[in-house]
Amino acid sequence: MLIDVKVPALSESITDGTLLNWHKKPGEFVRRDENLVDLETDKVVLEIVAPKDGVLQEISKSDGERVASEEVIATINDAAQPGQGTPAEKQAVSTEKMTVDEKIPEVLLSPAAKKLVSENNIDPTRVPGTGRDSRVTKADIIHYLETRSSGKKHEETADENVTADAVKAPIMNVPMGARPEKRVPMSRLRARVAERLKDAQNTAAILTTFNEVNMQPIMTLREKYKDRFEKQHGTRLGFMSFFVKAVTEALKQFPVINASVDGEDIIYHGYFDIGIAVGSPRGLVVPVLRDVDQLGFADIEKGIRDFGQRAQDGKLLLDELMGGTFSITNGGTFGSMLSTPILNPPQSAILGMHNIQQRAVVENGEIVARPMMYLALSYDHRIVDGSDAVLFLVAVKNTLEEPARLLLEI
Repeated sequence: MLIDVKVPALSESITDGTLLNWHKKPGEFVRRDENLVDLETDKVVLEIVAPKDGVLQEISKSDGERVASEEVIATINDAAQPGQGTPAEKQAVSTEKMTVDEKIPEVLLSPAAKKLVSENNIDPTRVPGTGRDSRVTKADIIHYLETRSSGKKHEETADENVTADAVKAPIMNVPMGARPEKRVPMSRLRARVAERLKDAQNTAAILTTFNEVNMQPIMTLREKYKDRFEKQHGTRLGFMSFFVKAVTEALKQFPVINASVDGEDIIYHGYFDIGIAVGSPRGLVVPVLRDVDQLGFADIEKGIRDFGQRAQDGKLLLDELMGGTFSITNGGTFGSMLSTPILNPPQSAILGMHNIQQRAVVENGEIVARPMMYLALSYDHRIVDGSDAVLFLVAVKNTLEEPARLLLEI
C-alpha cells in the first residue's frame, strides 16, 4: 500500500515552506518517525518524518522547491521490506556512495550540523555531541573544524579544512588586490524577519526611553544562592529570570504596555506571554514563555535554556514562536552597551538589556564603583504615552535593584 508523505499542517500565518535537503533517496528503506527532509518556513526549520515503515517509493518535490501546507511530497510503500525497491532503484542505491546518515545512523545531527557535515564531508563520529541526547550541533562541528590539527591526515577531503570564521563569513583571507564577491539568497527566516521589522518601522510610531540599573543586589543574591538553587532545581540561576519577573510585575501596573493595536482598537491582554530573543544558526528567533506570572524562577530558567538549546538544534515548534504580548532581548551577551531595540509586531513594547560594566556612581554623596546596566524600552507611541513608558521602565529598575519586591509582590 502506498502512503503519502505530506507537509505538516502549518499555522495560518505561514502559507508555505521550502524543502532544504532530502536525507533519503527513492528505493531506501525508512523507519516510522525517521527524518526524511528538512522544511524551512518563515519562522523555523521543521523535520518531515516518515509516517510508517517502508520503502521510499517516490519523491515528487525536490530540494529547494516551495511546498504548501499538507501538500504531498513523496510516497512510501509500507508493504515493501528492506532491499525490495525497483531493480533500477536497487542498483542506484548499491552503486551510489553512501551518505553520512547511511554510514552512521546512530549519530544524531541538528539540521544546521547536517548541512556542515555534508558540505565539508566530515565523519560525524569524530565530533563529540553536546546537544540534547548527545546530538551534534552546528557549534560542535565548528569547534571540530577549528581545533583539528592542520598537519594530521584525515579521511575527509581538503574541503573540510574550514575555520569557524569561514563558516560565518565566506570571503576571508583573500589574496592582496583581489576583490571577490559572493551573492547568496536570504533564508526564508531572514527574509521574514526583514519584512516584519520593516513593517514595524512603517506602521508603529517607535520611540525609545532609557534608564540604568545597579545589578549589585541581584549579583549578590545570585552568588549567595546559585549553588543551592542549581542543586534543588537542576538548572542554573541566571539574570534573565529576574528580568522576566520584574517585567511581569511592571506590566501589571501598566497594562497598556502589554496591549496591542488592531486596526482602530486597542487589545488589552489579561495574560503575560513574554518573548525571549535567542540566536539560532538561521538568525534571531523569539520563542514565547506562556503565562509567566504563574511560573517560578526555576521554571523560567529551564524554559529559556530549553529554547536556547532547541534554537541551535533547529527544534523549536511553530506554536512556540507565535503570539507574545511583550519581548525581551539581551544585546549584552554580544557586548552591546546601548541600543534601541525594534518592536516585535503586533506587540507594543520591547525591553533591551545590555552589557554589565563597573561604572562610577554617586551613593550617599560618595563616588563608588557599581556593576551597571543600561536598559532601553522601545514602545509604540500610538497607544503608549511617554509618561507610561518612563514609569514602566522605572518600575522595572526599582524591582531589579530591590529583588525582595518580587517575593513580597510590592
